[in-house]
Amino acid sequence: MKNLILLLAIFTLISCKEEEKKAENSEEVIMTEPDAGIGNGAISPAVAFAQGIESAHNKEDWNAEKAVSFDISLTFGGKERLNGKVTALTNSTKVRVDKNNNTQLIYDGKNAYLYPADAEPKGARFDMFTWQYFFALPFKLTDPGTKWESMESIELNNDPYDVGKLSFENNIGDAPDDWYVIYQERKSGLLHAAAYIVTFGTNQEKAEEAPHAIVYSEYEVVEGIPVATKWSFHNWNLKDGFGEKIGEATLSNITFFEAEDKLFDKPEDAVVIEKE
Repeated sequence: MKNLILLLAIFTLISCKEEEKKAENSEEVIMTEPDAGIGNGAISPAVAFAQGIESAHNKEDWNAEKAVSFDISLTFGGKERLNGKVTALTNSTKVRVDKNNNTQLIYDGKNAYLYPADAEPKGARFDMFTWQYFFALPFKLTDPGTKWESMESIELNNDPYDVGKLSFENNIGDAPDDWYVIYQERKSGLLHAAAYIVTFGTNQEKAEEAPHAIVYSEYEVVEGIPVATKWSFHNWNLKDGFGEKIGEATLSNITFFEAEDKLFDKPEDAVVIEKE
């Protein structure tokens, strides 16, 4: 009888060890809520990585602000892509882009609009959401619907960076098949770069043939919140990392303020920007 009890105890111990191994090998976590975790309230290393970046950027203070605006001068291949002002609620539920050519893009939380009606519609929806998202990225890493996977840390110019991969559940945003490889500065905890694919207007397989990366630099602290005032865009692949520089952006006049709802009202005679 004693031998039987001993055998049962051994089998139980082996079973527990196997379950622990399975848990250790499962790095991907689906964040259905910002504070979702595993086990008894614990979070995975992959999610802890994302939360660490948000903390370094003072996400709590960001969330306490209602709206933010910034001027942006953006070029690709030496040609101007966007020059104007981006305004958004900090929860990204409403966005406004005022271009210097008097074109307006408005997202009122339901529909995206272009004004005037005869303005160039190509790329309008992309401009509406992409640059605002790149700006807000350090504060959106654990939004509902985000998924995280741990990756190996790397060194760039003798500086260490921790790395994780961000992807999304189905039906999240305009392009749920997008993914990002996120680089964190180990010393400061700030977001250093985000490699990405653009599936908007194409499919994931095609987009993965030409991934790019945005590198954040020249951080300034505005209302206690670190924000990058310089972006550079590069060709990128997982093996070789950051390649040729293909674009850049300068941000200025970054301001947090109490936006009135009418700021995001649909302009008269504006037209709906359809998904491309």
